[in-house]
Amino acid sequence: MRTVASDIDVLARFGRALADPIRCRLLLALRDAPAYPSDLADSLGISRTRLSNHLACLRDCGLVVTVPDGRRTRYELADERLGHALDDLRTAVVAVESDRTCTDAEEKGWC
Repeated sequence: MRTVASDIDVLARFGRALADPIRCRLLLALRDAPAYPSDLADSLGISRTRLSNHLACLRDCGLVVTVPDGRRTRYELADERLGHALDDLRTAVVAVESDRTCTDAEEKGWC
């Protein structure tokens, strides 16, 4: 029997996915359109092995799904609302100054 993830678990998974710049770039790329791993690796300029690890994380977090397409596998966002959520997050943080980081908070365990 499947259990539904709690709100906290859902947010934690989303936060884990967004904690890495490569995964952020992947989510933004998939927000624009479904894609094949080889194309994603090329467009992001990373190795296929590295890409595979990040896609596995995003799959495990429930944010992306695989879609068989003949002999290939295509990746896409698990829910189209994720694309809207990414857009909302991007526009909600425009007040963050580009020269500020979360390093102090990370060192104190706040992030």
